[in-house]
Amino acid sequence: MRILVDYRPALRERTGVGEYIHQLVRAYTTAHRDDEVLLFTSSWKDRPAPAVAADTGARVVDRRIPVRILNYLWHRREWPPAERLAGAVDIAHSAHPLLMPARRAAQVVTIHDLFFLERARDTRAEIRRDYAALAASHARRAHAVITSTQYGQRQIAERLGVATERIYICPPGAPAWRALGRAPNVPADGCILFVGTLEPRKNVGALLDAYARVLAKRQVAPLVLAGRATSAAAEWLARLERPPLAGHVTHLGYVPDTRREELYRSARVLVMPSLDEGFGLPALEAMSAGVPVIVSSRGSLPEVVGGAGAEVEPMDVAGLADAIERALADERWAMQAAEAGLARARTFTWTESATTLHRAYEDAVIRRGDSRSDRVAVRP
Repeated sequence: MRILVDYRPALRERTGVGEYIHQLVRAYTTAHRDDEVLLFTSSWKDRPAPAVAADTGARVVDRRIPVRILNYLWHRREWPPAERLAGAVDIAHSAHPLLMPARRAAQVVTIHDLFFLERARDTRAEIRRDYAALAASHARRAHAVITSTQYGQRQIAERLGVATERIYICPPGAPAWRALGRAPNVPADGCILFVGTLEPRKNVGALLDAYARVLAKRQVAPLVLAGRATSAAAEWLARLERPPLAGHVTHLGYVPDTRREELYRSARVLVMPSLDEGFGLPALEAMSAGVPVIVSSRGSLPEVVGGAGAEVEPMDVAGLADAIERALADERWAMQAAEAGLARARTFTWTESATTLHRAYEDAVIRRGDSRSDRVAVRP
């Protein structure tokens, strides 16, 4: 098969979706060497890193087309088709919920969550404009839908009306660290760590409120926020400059892959109080590094953590503060959570997900062929 994958989410910073598509392609090309994978990128000014092809085992197809213009044409005009941009392909795989247009290729979409339906006002303009209006019809037209959890599969089936047999669960695999991952990592002076883009769904305001409660009682480890800040994060960042948080909270911005192990090594506990997550990759990263986790009881996070950490209702600030205090003060709990997290993380492998993805591609090609036959059969 010749497969075109939308690599644009990984073009600048490999945060959640970008890291997912990068590693999934890498695992796929390793396991299925007879298939040719092409990575599609488009931007007016950003070019893919020179090492992308060698690292993923795929060939890069780079077009100097502004992302916003191409997305508008794809979403609203369903043009230009994948074949016009990359030549003949068997699969056109979109990294987000809307189809990559194609003339003959089977179409595959990736849907991690449906936050854009739940809280459309908290999404970016382009997502707000297109996703809620188009995602259901695009998902039903797709020859296969990729998601990362059973939670996602249920949501897609129930909310978008996609048949379950067309939805394939391909969770991320646990990362392989150079030194971490062999034993619990619970330094007594470690920081309280948050990893993720500072956007509304991540619920950073509740985390700051909870941390302020803990600070009011005792001197504690610093809170470190690692992730790119969106425009919606302005008030959160302003709070870091005022008492009681001033001097106690650090915003690092986006942390590249090369510094990720150092970041987790410095942590006593990871906290993810998200309102929703399609997967929650930082939770898996932390567990695989031996770092205890505190996660939201919503979305996919309970499924991913599997009881290996603490779960808290994300809007329960007092409960979140109590969980943070326990992680800092209760050595026995921290060690048990770290051990459980290490065991849980070992159940997630990219190899298994690449196998599922291959089956999804094969099934999509068959469905595409069947749909053509149906059209020919009814032709007068």
